[in-house]
Amino acid sequence: MAALAGIAAAFVLSSPAFSNGGVIPQGYTCSGRGISPPLSWKAPPRGTRSFALSLEDPDAPGGTFVHWTAWNISATARRLAAGRHAPAEGTNSAGTRGYTGPCPPAGPAHHYIFRLYALRAGLRLAPGASPSAFHRALRGRVLAVARLIGRYGR
Repeated sequence: MAALAGIAAAFVLSSPAFSNGGVIPQGYTCSGRGISPPLSWKAPPRGTRSFALSLEDPDAPGGTFVHWTAWNISATARRLAAGRHAPAEGTNSAGTRGYTGPCPPAGPAHHYIFRLYALRAGLRLAPGASPSAFHRALRGRVLAVARLIGRYGR
């Protein structure tokens, strides 16, 4: 069991645009171009057949705001370029499909949690699926989760 924990611990998500816990540059927010930041990852666990991705703001005034859900990213992929769409994307909390950049109200910075899921099988979801359908589809398929946290305030 300890060996599995070591493999999962090696699965890392990062961005060349900001460090874990660092400030998300304005270009990736509603105050800039609003495109998704570049992401890269390494050391997914053996048996990974696909990746899925989510971005959530747990500090949103009305409860967790889902900024992005994406899935069926190839198991051989190790990056997603800035502004790049995933093979399939869901509807976010703003009611649009794909990525919507951080856009908190004035005040303290919010935390934005990127989660990359290494999956034992691809997800069978229609493009535009809701965040709740995305999370339900993950059940029983997740081998490991890599996390990256960014902050942004206005």
